[in-house]
Amino acid sequence: MGLPYPGGPQLAALAEQGVPGRFRFSRPMTDRPGLDFSFSGLKTQVLLAWQGSDQSDQTRADIARGFEEAVVDTLAIKCARALEAAGCGTLVVAGGVGANARLRARLAELCEKRGGRACFPRPALCTDNGAMIAFAGALRLAAGQLDDAAIRAVPRWDMATLAPV
Repeated sequence: MGLPYPGGPQLAALAEQGVPGRFRFSRPMTDRPGLDFSFSGLKTQVLLAWQGSDQSDQTRADIARGFEEAVVDTLAIKCARALEAAGCGTLVVAGGVGANARLRARLAELCEKRGGRACFPRPALCTDNGAMIAFAGALRLAAGQLDDAAIRAVPRWDMATLAPV
């Protein structure tokens, strides 16, 4: 749709101009138990909707709105499940997605209804998780946890298998 990558701020601004409900996309993996989710199928739905549309500015905004609503709904459902599973009332949101105003409002409302709270960094601090991953690596290095330089891609890595720092 001509958005940059990553395009979160641009998508959110575009979604504000969209008509709610004109495009309704699936809420991935919310019909099954657990906390797993993937947005790859959702992104395909958006691509197909865009390719099959008139590609006008309003349609672009409407698709952005539908996409944002699907992502926010999905994350809210999964966060509610996570809070329930953890028996916790406090939700901490980090990373670039934490800058999204619609998501912030939805998660704050969700936590308030549960008698808890949602914590967000200032939007300027909601950036790519790469910095957090690098910091976690630095802590492990400082703790003497070394590994060779081989790259081992692990697509479904259970973080519970990591040695404690």
